[in-house]
Amino acid sequence: MIKRLKHELKVMKAVAFVTYKEWSAYRTHSLVSVFVGPIYFIVQFFIWTAVYGNHGSLAGMELEQTIRYFGAMGLIGYLVMDFADWNLQMLIRTGKFLTFALRPIHHRFFALSQKVGHRILGFFLEFVPCFLIFSYIFKIDMVPRYPVWTIISIILAFFMNFYMNYCLGMLAFWLVQANGIRSVFGLIAQVFSGALIPLVFFPEWVQKCLFFLPFQYTSYVPAMVWTGHYVMGGISLTIPQIVGVQAVAVLIVYGISEVIYRLSMKQFTGVGA
Repeated sequence: MIKRLKHELKVMKAVAFVTYKEWSAYRTHSLVSVFVGPIYFIVQFFIWTAVYGNHGSLAGMELEQTIRYFGAMGLIGYLVMDFADWNLQMLIRTGKFLTFALRPIHHRFFALSQKVGHRILGFFLEFVPCFLIFSYIFKIDMVPRYPVWTIISIILAFFMNFYMNYCLGMLAFWLVQANGIRSVFGLIAQVFSGALIPLVFFPEWVQKCLFFLPFQYTSYVPAMVWTGHYVMGGISLTIPQIVGVQAVAVLIVYGISEVIYRLSMKQFTGVGA
């Protein structure tokens, strides 16, 4: 077991390093985010300052916490961003997935390793510069209240986002071209993950439903852990409790992805190969 784990870590390190080197050649693409992120943050700052007006708090969140929430949301997005669904769909449609099906490595593990390398690059080229901009130019306190729990929550969000997108990408085994579904899913995920508006602003019954869906665990939960306070749908949990719930949710989605993958292998016909 230990020997196998060491082997997998060695493989992940190799794939991640190659991916890091490959995407480093296109680092200007990542650097664009250094400008886009702060501009989006400025827009959110003015919008929410106007929304709050003279109100001390809305939906249990003070203006300062909301501003920190969107700052954290932007930074977390750099660390958990994923395109596994698009990449997997392309491989299936072109038939190139056949080469991975014949390799002695699970494609999902290979794709995860690629994401690790890609997001390490994003950490240096996107996360760090924007963190400094938010902290020293916008004068926003972006230091997590619970650094260790925040790191754990972001790592879990990293896995959750990957497994969700991988499940979505596997629809191509049945549909071949799933761009329409991907677009709809992307819109739903953006709304219900808290990327556009904190989930506490939704009606309470919607919040309670979202608690049992995977979307909040990709963005909202790590952002709230970052700010140091979690509440949704009348459910108030301590930071360790919500991180524990997030871990369980990741395991469930991982199990679902494994089931779908096994069904997909029976469906794969090598279209385009």
